Amino acid sequence: MTSFVSHTTIDCRNAYELSEWWKPVLGYVDLDGDPNLPGHEECLIRDPETGHQLLFIEVPDEKTVKNRVHLDIRPCSARRDEELETLLAHGATLVADHRDIRGDGTGWVTLADPEGNEFCLLRSDAELAR
Repeated sequence: MTSFVSHTTIDCRNAYELSEWWKPVLGYVDLDGDPNLPGHEECLIRDPETGHQLLFIEVPDEKTVKNRVHLDIRPCSARRDEELETLLAHGATLVADHRDIRGDGTGWVTLADPEGNEFCLLRSDAELAR
């Protein structure tokens, strides 16, 4: 038996605001025909190149513990540390800095979006190639 991932779902308090926050971070766009409007309880965005979709769904529950599933993101052109500054300026919160966990600066940074959902920032492909 095989299946494929239709989309990644993120529970949240405000689907529209959170989808709008993530669009510039990932370069995603609104899905054609999806009513991604203020006040809408479900907002779907997609990667215009790969088609991957993120679905934001409003739930009444508050986030209380660390996410067991999270996004790992890799900068497309900027270096990890440059992207970190951009994300912090965009409203991300620093959760933990693991850049030197291996003693050589090759680690990652754990951040949270405006609703507290954790995600990790990795080094760019160019940094990995060095």
